[in-house]
Amino acid sequence: MGLRKGNKILLTVACAFVDRYLSSLKDYIAVKEELTHWIKEISNEYTQREVDVNVNTADDYERRSVYITVTGTSAEHGDDGNVGRGNRVNGLITPCRPMSLEAACGKNPVNHVGKIYNILANLIAKNCYENIEGIEEVYVKILSQIGKPINNPEVVSIQILPRKGYDVEKMKKCTIEIVESWLDRVTEITKMIIDDKINIF
Repeated sequence: MGLRKGNKILLTVACAFVDRYLSSLKDYIAVKEELTHWIKEISNEYTQREVDVNVNTADDYERRSVYITVTGTSAEHGDDGNVGRGNRVNGLITPCRPMSLEAACGKNPVNHVGKIYNILANLIAKNCYENIEGIEEVYVKILSQIGKPINNPEVVSIQILPRKGYDVEKMKKCTIEIVESWLDRVTEITKMIIDDKINIF
């Protein structure tokens, strides 16, 4: 995952290490550090901007929980991508407008950001459109980093196209309040899915 914030680039890399090639946690950490350094070196060939590289951010060394697999893919855990990526949470396929390629169906409704953020983005957009006067169109993009709390995304980006005569700057305060309100109660989305109050396809 790549994100540019001003002149800084944040790269998040999920790279499963194959267990038979590692002898210990210390070995894993050393290889991970080597991979991080290698990615930084390659990045410097393509940009003058500062690049922050994060590999396997969900690792927890104290619990000895790291990203190790037998085959090198998540398929061995049943995450094989069988869900159709044509199924959008909002029911639309919009190649000329922003859309997520994440498949929401079949994902867990507790902490899978691809599922929850798709729904959250739609709820935020709907609330903004219905409660802030003068919005013609609104687009919401939410980006998370693996291992971070679900109510603390890396980025929430809101793009508002106002109706003629309306000032976007005057909509900013209300927009932020709607976003913060939903992030504070993001766990409600899980219950809404379980109670069949939200359609995801």
